[in-house]
Amino acid sequence: MKKYVSLLILALLLNGCDDGDLTVDTINFEDIQTSAKCPNSSTDETAPTLIYKLKTQEALILQLPANSIKNDATPDGDPLIYDINNSTYRVLYRAYDGKVAVDNICGTIPPRTPNVTEEWQATAGIIEITSSQVTGDKSQTDGSTRITGYNHQIVFRNITFLKPAGPQTEEEFVFGNYTTSPDPLYLTFTTPALQCTDKKQVYNFNPTSFMQVNNLDQTLIKQVVGTRSAAITAAANNINYTTFKSNTGTLTSSYFCITPAPSAPAISTVWNSVADNKGIVEVTTTATGTTSIVYKHTITIKNVTLKKGNSSFYLADNFVLGTITDPPVTAPTAKK
Repeated sequence: MKKYVSLLILALLLNGCDDGDLTVDTINFEDIQTSAKCPNSSTDETAPTLIYKLKTQEALILQLPANSIKNDATPDGDPLIYDINNSTYRVLYRAYDGKVAVDNICGTIPPRTPNVTEEWQATAGIIEITSSQVTGDKSQTDGSTRITGYNHQIVFRNITFLKPAGPQTEEEFVFGNYTTSPDPLYLTFTTPALQCTDKKQVYNFNPTSFMQVNNLDQTLIKQVVGTRSAAITAAANNINYTTFKSNTGTLTSSYFCITPAPSAPAISTVWNSVADNKGIVEVTTTATGTTSIVYKHTITIKNVTLKKGNSSFYLADNFVLGTITDPPVTAPTAKK
């Protein structure tokens, strides 16, 4: 895919311009509010990203290396900045003599028509990207929030275009907004929770992610019926939620309770609890049986916010991690 994208850009740059209907003095895409990305048909995560905006007979194309746009909010006043070098970071404008379509930009074999009437290549300047998190409405059921996407406002500063009439520099050129989908979360755990033998971690997992309580307060899980709770802090009872990349291995119980952690499957995202004096870990212990007693410990995570970089979401008012079932124990014999 990376090779294909490079060849596609090269073809865009080298293809000669034909005489046609549209000539351009200035580039104006202000009425095109959003942009789109050419799909990546391969699993090559290093393939360049092509983002484009289309008008009826015009195209504005931005090429970036993979992962140049992050699924994370940028700090206030501190956008991502990249230098335009006409190699790995490219900006290209084209005018056509007919209606331009996505296949003219992203097609493996671009159509022969419409023809290009004018082409501008950016030779200098910077790409400035300001990203913000988009959060959905708070759940009326459990109080949770989820990230629904990211907005990336892209601006070119001091950009110089090499155009047929000569170079032209613009102090500020607004490319516009580009949106990305959030990193997927898999927050359903249907199996029993588990505890490491050192009693310091409890966890649950599914095929693509896990959630773990680290440095667990040792007074929470014990064979005494009742409910106990402890605060989530930076040092104790802190929560970690980790997702994994697809096609990098299978997550099983053998992944846990060992140091260092296995390299496969490959980690995609890591979210950690915020120590805000609101979150708690609660354990409710029940017992069944008379002569042979089975203790069950249900772990509930309450009022916790999970954070990755500058992004965050509220897990839920009450999130049940799972239930640990102890082996049966013999009830003590009553004294006569």
